[in-house]
Amino acid sequence: MSSGERPLQEVNFLTVAEVASVMRVSKMTVYRLVHSGELPAIRVGRSFRVPEQAVHDYLKDSYVGRQSA
Repeated sequence: MSSGERPLQEVNFLTVAEVASVMRVSKMTVYRLVHSGELPAIRVGRSFRVPEQAVHDYLKDSYVGRQSA
């Protein structure tokens, strides 16, 4: 396990609908982000689950006008 990674039992996973609600976008937008690789997710059967931290990281990195270091 690399530094910064949490044990799997401590990771909170969100459904696509929950991610869409948090981001205030449609479920289709979340599916596009997952399929493009911009938002990491795991597949559980026919559904996707997104790590909650990945949503926070995506939003943090998506601020308009953000300067890259």
